[in-house]
Amino acid sequence: MDNTLASASAPWSREGQLLARLTGSRGVLLAALALWLLATLGMRPLLLPDEGRYASVALEMLDGDWLVPTLNGLPFFHKPPLFYWVDMAAMQIFGVGPFSARAGSMLGGWLMGASMVLALRRWHGPWLAQHALLILATSPFFFIASQYANHDMLVAGLISTAILALLRAVEKPPAVNLRWLAVGAAACALATLAKGLIGFVLPAMVLGPWLLAQGRWRQVVGLLHPLGWLVFLMIAAPWFVTIQLRYPGFFDYFVMEQHFRRFAQSSFNNVQPFWFFLPVIPALMLPWAAWIPVAAVRAWRARTPMVGLYLWWIIAIVGFFSLPSSKLVGYVLPALVPASILVAMALQQASRTHIKAVATLAAVVCIAIVIAITRQAPKSNRGAALALAQAMAPGDTVVMVDDYLYDIPFYARLQDPVVFASDWDNPQLAKQDNWRNELVDAARFAPARGAAALRPMAQLDRVACAGHTVWFAVASVKAPSVAGLTGVTRIYRDANTELWRANARNCS
Repeated sequence: MDNTLASASAPWSREGQLLARLTGSRGVLLAALALWLLATLGMRPLLLPDEGRYASVALEMLDGDWLVPTLNGLPFFHKPPLFYWVDMAAMQIFGVGPFSARAGSMLGGWLMGASMVLALRRWHGPWLAQHALLILATSPFFFIASQYANHDMLVAGLISTAILALLRAVEKPPAVNLRWLAVGAAACALATLAKGLIGFVLPAMVLGPWLLAQGRWRQVVGLLHPLGWLVFLMIAAPWFVTIQLRYPGFFDYFVMEQHFRRFAQSSFNNVQPFWFFLPVIPALMLPWAAWIPVAAVRAWRARTPMVGLYLWWIIAIVGFFSLPSSKLVGYVLPALVPASILVAMALQQASRTHIKAVATLAAVVCIAIVIAITRQAPKSNRGAALALAQAMAPGDTVVMVDDYLYDIPFYARLQDPVVFASDWDNPQLAKQDNWRNELVDAARFAPARGAAALRPMAQLDRVACAGHTVWFAVASVKAPSVAGLTGVTRIYRDANTELWRANARNCS
C-alpha cells in the first residue's frame, strides 16, 4: 500500500520471516495476545465507581430485560448496550464475577491488537506487525484498559477495527472494495452500539481528511456507498429505534444531552486543560514512550502517505477529545494503534537484545500494577457485600445512605432494587455529574420506581419501618447517620464499609 514504507522495512524482511516461523502463524500471535489479557482478568476486585456500576448493569440485564440497561432497576441510558451484552454472555458461560464483568473490555483490546496485526502484516510485513503488537500489548495504558470494566476499550477496539477495515476498502485507488466497506461499516455500527455517535464520527474524522489531502475525493464519495449505510443501519438502528418507541424521551436524553450538551458544557467532572492528553499518552506508554521523540522525527522526515495517516490518526483523536473541558484518559485509547506503529518504526534500528529488555520491563510494569491494585483493593465493598449475602433473607430491603456503593449489588447478587437516602431536592443536583445525577436521570424514564427508590434523608428513620428486616450499607465515614437510628445493630465493619441491621418493626 505504501511503497516507501515497504522498502524501508525491506532490510528486516528476512528477520521478520524468521520471527514468523518461530512464533507460528498469525493465529498463534492472536492467541498469545488473548492469553496475555485473560491471565489477570479476574485477579483483582471491582474498582469504583465504573467497574461496580457497569458490572451491576450487566447483571441486572442478565436477570431481567436484556434489551434495556438498568441501574438499580431504573432505565440507564448513559451508554448503549453492547458492552453489557458481551458481559452477559460471559456471565452465562463463566459465571458471575469480575472475570466476566471485564469480558467486554478484554474483547475490545483483543480486537484492537488483532486488527492492527492483520493490517500491518499486509502493508509493512511481519517484523513491524509483531513489534507493534508487542509495544501495544505491554503498554500499561492498553493492558489495564483491556481489563477495566467500562465502555472505553470496547469502543476503541471497534473504532480501530473500523478504520483499518475501511483503509483496506480504499487500498487501491480509485476503487472502493465493497466487501471491506461492509466490514468497516459493521465495525462502525458495533462501535455505535458500544458508546454512541463516536462509533462512526471518529473513523470519518480520521479517514476523510486524509483521503481529501491526497486528492482522493472519489474514494470519499465511494465510502458513502448505499451498501455501507445498509449494513450500518441493519446492525445499529434496531436497538435505538426500539428504545425510542418504548421511551419517547430517549432520543433527547441520549443524543442531545449525553452527546451534544455534555460535549459543550463545562460543569461535568474531570475538568482538565486543553493540553491534558499530550502528556497522558507518553506517560501511560512507558517505557516504550522513550522512543516517541525518535518516532516523531522519523515520521516527519518520511512524509509518506501511510506515515501521514498514522500521525493524523493521533492528532484527530487527541484533538477531538481535547475540545470539551471534561476529559478522561480512556477517551484517547483509539490513538494507541498509530502510536504503537510509529514507535515500532522507530525501533527498526534497535538491537533485538535491547527490544527484549524493554519489553520485559514493560510486561513487569503491567503485572505489577495489577498486583498492586489487587493488594490494596481501593474502596472495595466486597467484604460487606459477601456478609450481606450470607445474612439477608428474601424480601429484606437494602438501604444505602448518601452514597452509591456500586459493587454491593453485584457481589451480593441483590434481587431487588436498593433504596437510596439522600438530599434529592438539592437545586445543585442537575449541575453535578455523579451517582445522584445518574439515578435522577434514570428515574425520568420510570417515575414510580424512582420515587420508591430515592428517599429523602429526613425520612431515613421511617425507611426502617418496613415490617421486615432492613439493612443499611454505608461508607464508614457516613456511618454516624445510621448509628443514631432506632433499633439498629452493626453486624459488619471494615476500613471502607459498615453494615447495619434494623429488625422488622412497624412505626404506624
